[in-house]
Amino acid sequence: MDLGRLLLWVVAWPLRLCPRCSVEAEPPPLPRSLSTNVCSPLPGAAHRLVCYFTNWAHSRPGPASVLPSDLDPFLCTHLVFAFASMNDNQMVAKDLQDEDSLYPEFSKLKERNPELKTLLSIGGWNFGTSRFTTMLSRPTTREKFISSAISLLRTHNFDGLDLCFLYPGLRGSPMYDRWNFLFLIQELLLAFQQEAQRTMCPRLLLSAAVSGDPQIIQTAYNVPQLGRLLDFINVLTFDVHGSWEEFTGHNSPLFSQQGDPRSVAYAMDYWRKLGAPSEKLLVGFPTYGRTFHLLKDSEHWLQAEAVGPASPGKYTRQPGFLAYYEICSFLQGAKKCWIEHQRVPYAYKGEEWVGYDDAISFRHKASFIKKEHYGGAMVWTLDLDDVRGAFCGTGPFPLVSVLKNLLLQAESSSTLSPKFWSSSAMNSSSTGPGGLTVTKALPTVSGILLSGGEGVATETQRKTENMTTIPRGGIVTPTRGAASFGKHTVVLQGKTETPGEKAMTPVTPEQMTMTSGHLETETSGVKNMVRRRKTVAPAKMIIPSGKMTVTPDGKTKTLRGEPLTSEVDTDP
Repeated sequence: MDLGRLLLWVVAWPLRLCPRCSVEAEPPPLPRSLSTNVCSPLPGAAHRLVCYFTNWAHSRPGPASVLPSDLDPFLCTHLVFAFASMNDNQMVAKDLQDEDSLYPEFSKLKERNPELKTLLSIGGWNFGTSRFTTMLSRPTTREKFISSAISLLRTHNFDGLDLCFLYPGLRGSPMYDRWNFLFLIQELLLAFQQEAQRTMCPRLLLSAAVSGDPQIIQTAYNVPQLGRLLDFINVLTFDVHGSWEEFTGHNSPLFSQQGDPRSVAYAMDYWRKLGAPSEKLLVGFPTYGRTFHLLKDSEHWLQAEAVGPASPGKYTRQPGFLAYYEICSFLQGAKKCWIEHQRVPYAYKGEEWVGYDDAISFRHKASFIKKEHYGGAMVWTLDLDDVRGAFCGTGPFPLVSVLKNLLLQAESSSTLSPKFWSSSAMNSSSTGPGGLTVTKALPTVSGILLSGGEGVATETQRKTENMTTIPRGGIVTPTRGAASFGKHTVVLQGKTETPGEKAMTPVTPEQMTMTSGHLETETSGVKNMVRRRKTVAPAKMIIPSGKMTVTPDGKTKTLRGEPLTSEVDTDP
């Protein structure tokens, strides 16, 4: 470029607007190789908060029906619309309503918050693998997909693409799809960079939703390369247990228990140890729970025998699954418990059992993100939270608001004030399922009453007669130099007692005696009593009864539908 043309370009630059974009473009980089830059969160934000919205949310009946216009554009840093489809190796809208109304409504959210980024996701569990495999198989078909993706994204003012391929090399996908998937990501990123240069638009973002199951990770992903190329990685740290198993288990436990290392902490540490940058890894947060039908209503603890799913929710209408707003209704008259060593709640009523997340468990997980320096949180989904505050009585988006307040505030203000702590100590004794009586002095019980605005308190915190207590003490995380999946050890420390049928004591690697803790909140005005019980593990092994079995590395593994498929994504 000669000097005259360069001066003309500099003078004219402030007037150049990005075509098909609503914001003024910045001069794009001119890379010679693929970029490894990390997509930055909002200015001043400590972490990303990436939230999915489903295109079937509007089909739910009555007050559970949600449109993009019902969303709060200031709640999340990134919104992901799920899902687009594929036809003849081209990325297309799933139906005409998406293009005619839902996409435009989704885009209008950025008019209210210009800092918001929106992405369009393709895939999901019900999408299957065959169309991905066909598209990935040749450079020409990948090129066709990439061209159609850029066109669709720019036409509807999306800021990026989210790939939800579940999973390369599994569920009928050939093993070489692992590498073809990586080729696609490399080619997408290069095409996004070239398109940004050509149009003077900001480069389109590129993310992927990936499994948190180590056996699937080993088969499906080249972790170091994905960590280098993707702007951020949405780890599906949920559906750890569900009604496909014969014993109750929590949907998304923060920490592991002895004999079953599956947990949020373990999945995240597994991705990090394989080479994914911590700042690109986003922890998955479910705004739903998994349910079980108990074999006996008198046996309702963690790992109690179960015989399939509990009844479908009134609005989501899927056995074994309840949206958070449906759980709020279920909790009326139910017994609520806290699994101390996993930092998550469950509840039961008659023969129905649900493991779910609430505002307290979200706070524990948000603290875990900060402590471990992960890139932020991913929520599945906004429309499964109490969008309007009509069900739970704690304001709109009671769960996701917790993450906004804890993750997107300044790091310096995230420390709990001492005024929110209270202490007490007492003795207790109880008889466990195996007849073993345990009597010990309980350490300090500390109730946390976190501030953070309206709509973030749980029902038990909101009502004076139902005070929830959870322990003060260090967050437990897997040791970064820990052993393999089958031998992983979690050291529990600083634990305290909470009311309930089963309680936990600190353990060391040498002891490794499994204990657990629960919090039961009575609906009467009587203050909860603290009891202590040693857990007796079931004699039987937990044998999943899922739909699909694979054998990576010679080991049998039963696959389950991730929460991205926890509702049928078609019109009723």
